[in-house]
Amino acid sequence: MQLYGSQSSPFVRRLRLLLAEQTYEFIGMNIFESADRERLIKLNPARKVPMLMDGEQVIFDSGVIYRYLSAKFGFSPLSWDEENTLTLINAVNDSLVEILLCQRSGFDTNDNKLFFNLQRERTEAVLAVLEQKAAAGEFARWNYLAMSLYALLDWASFRKLADLTPFSALLEFVVTAAQHAGVAETDPRLS
Repeated sequence: MQLYGSQSSPFVRRLRLLLAEQTYEFIGMNIFESADRERLIKLNPARKVPMLMDGEQVIFDSGVIYRYLSAKFGFSPLSWDEENTLTLINAVNDSLVEILLCQRSGFDTNDNKLFFNLQRERTEAVLAVLEQKAAAGEFARWNYLAMSLYALLDWASFRKLADLTPFSALLEFVVTAAQHAGVAETDPRLS
């Protein structure tokens, strides 16, 4: 089983954390470098990471990969409430990825423009909800949901995309979660 992705991707990292105690091969890629980009295009028409190859089976999206791995390894499925929380985590992740790509494209993402304003509004609103959930202990179990949140928050901090200082429960969660298996090896700062 091979997991393709970049060291810095929070979507890849959540799966690497999930697989920390499984046998698999991580194939690191820099999808913005021409050789790795060409390789990705040949393997995945969506041109995104992560991507999983398990024998002849190829899976293209982190959510679908999670469902596949859950079936394969017998991981507990997410409840509907957990699915909704994962949707919130993914929404912030998507917004911050868009902001990062815009920054790398030379845009001033602090401009008072509808697109940037919507991404910032979504990020702040969802982080406030995730703060409440963290304060209520909803991420106390180290499962895919907590791994996804950790990957998001650590990546956002690493990329300086979100100010987490107003969110004390989320910051406490990050400190606690950093002790789990696979966290040090998957640090985006290693890229």
